[in-house]
Amino acid sequence: MNKSRQREGALFVVSAPSGTGKTSLCRELIDRFENLRHSISFTTRQRRSAERDGVDYHFVDAAVFQQMLAERKLAEWAEVHGNMYGTSLATLDQGAAEGIDLLLDIDCQGAAQLKKNYQHGVFIFILPPDFAELEKRLRGRDTDSDEVIARRLKNAEQEIAQAGWYDYLVINDDFQAALEQLIAIVTAERCRAIRNKTLLQTFS
Repeated sequence: MNKSRQREGALFVVSAPSGTGKTSLCRELIDRFENLRHSISFTTRQRRSAERDGVDYHFVDAAVFQQMLAERKLAEWAEVHGNMYGTSLATLDQGAAEGIDLLLDIDCQGAAQLKKNYQHGVFIFILPPDFAELEKRLRGRDTDSDEVIARRLKNAEQEIAQAGWYDYLVINDDFQAALEQLIAIVTAERCRAIRNKTLLQTFS
């Protein structure tokens, strides 16, 4: 692409309760668009055998992560099961500058931090059709105990209660219809005037 006509990259932040189909939708969305990539997080978790540094995560030790926190280099972060995870501001800024769209699949807590610390994001919340269908999907996995399912449903209630501050709400009742709505959101956001200011340079 001609640099003089390159638009600013967008950050798409996607949240949803467990069992809503978020991961599958995000995977399909990336397959549909050129120049849309997963944002790669930093973590202190040990790398698993099949994982690649810089592809699945940026793997760092606790001291490096704490230094990034102290220097305010993270747009959001959280501790999960004793391991730290975070999104680098530099990663987001680089994507915006190079015209690369980033997709960040994250929970409501992390999304709220991003909303506060990085205000250029597009925030999308994916909803189940209703709680009955969500429970049906969770049980259909046949991987969780009744106790775990009950906890996931309780968490879903708390997460959905926060959905009102997101920019877009998408109901995953029909997978293809939900995907088409996500495609429409990405397409529209890519056309925003604020991200395409350099286009006007060709007319001046």
